[in-house]
Amino acid sequence: MSIPVWLVSYGVNTAFWLWVIFWGGAEWFEGRFASGLLISVFAPNWSAEGIKIFAWLTVVISTIAFVVRLFS
Repeated sequence: MSIPVWLVSYGVNTAFWLWVIFWGGAEWFEGRFASGLLISVFAPNWSAEGIKIFAWLTVVISTIAFVVRLFS
């Protein structure tokens, strides 16, 4: 994958997770079938706070992986 495509992919992914964390995405996904498709199979049973914790972990892990791959 070329670097510009990879950067755009990371940006879109991060924007999605930041929307979930900060701008009402977790509340919107709470208890919905869509959360099972876009977040995790178990997400429909999670509260909004549980979805936010999952989102934070995903952002941290994907950022670490992005930086490692960028410099390798």
